[in-house]
Amino acid sequence: MTRQAQGRVRERVRVGRAATAVAVVAALAAGCTFERDDSKGSRSGDGGRVLAVKIDNVGPARPQTGLDAADVVYVEQVEAGLSRLMAVYARKLPPVVGPVRSARETDLELLRQFDDPALAFSGAQSKLLPLIDRAPLRPLPPGKAPGRAYHRGGGKPAPHNLYLRPAALGVRTEARGLESTGFTFGPRPAGGTPETRHTVRFPSARFAFTWVEYEGRWHIAMDGTPARTSAGKALTAATVVVQRVDIRDSRFHDRSGNTSPLTDSVGEGTARVLRDGRSYEARWERRTADDGTEFTTPGGKPLRFAKGPVWVVFTKA
Repeated sequence: MTRQAQGRVRERVRVGRAATAVAVVAALAAGCTFERDDSKGSRSGDGGRVLAVKIDNVGPARPQTGLDAADVVYVEQVEAGLSRLMAVYARKLPPVVGPVRSARETDLELLRQFDDPALAFSGAQSKLLPLIDRAPLRPLPPGKAPGRAYHRGGGKPAPHNLYLRPAALGVRTEARGLESTGFTFGPRPAGGTPETRHTVRFPSARFAFTWVEYEGRWHIAMDGTPARTSAGKALTAATVVVQRVDIRDSRFHDRSGNTSPLTDSVGEGTARVLRDGRSYEARWERRTADDGTEFTTPGGKPLRFAKGPVWVVFTKA
């Protein structure tokens, strides 16, 4: 099946959900980060209503640039128990993003929830590249992107010094491109447990989220150090999702022979959702790779997120 045909099939599937999705967006538009903008066309001629960027997250890569402008940040486990980020932009593109690093097999399944997304990345393992080329996305690594899109800088050593000028890609992002995530937004749900600090540990990485009441945000620390942008701005989230998933070895390895983990974001399981200084146990379900992820309370009601950036941390179930 061609990519165009796949797109038409996905569109027909989405039509069945359209009335519900539009109703949710309309009801939450006043307080939702992902506001619908009907002044733009339904599809970008340049491919992709969101731009996803793979961002380096080891010590030498920090502080990152442009990460604070992301609408959604996915935290993935990679080789040697370290972490890498996928930042998704829809409402606005920052002038510069980075450092940009390589893609993983996990990204292909995760990105299928979006309609023709663009993916910026530094490269990939040679055997993975054909899968990326066949995936329903627009790959934009150096060599496929316009010449001025990528540059080296930031005062960091290679390979932690590759940066992206998103505007140079020619990708027109749209806020409604994020409707397919399955997230719902609105007032704080009833219940929950007061919690002002939560830590998530990978084998070789650690994330701490601390609630700052007067800001209405979770401040993020990585490996024990407060996370800031290269401009000195604290990295924060309105909602943090700790999603428990199956993480197993993939068929790919890095140059040192370490196996690349594969995170399965399709299926169902449990999660912890942090918002407004409270913690909520939740259920998650993503029926197929073309679907978004629905989060519900143990009683089956939609678990609404707070207005603002969402960080999703994939942790082993």
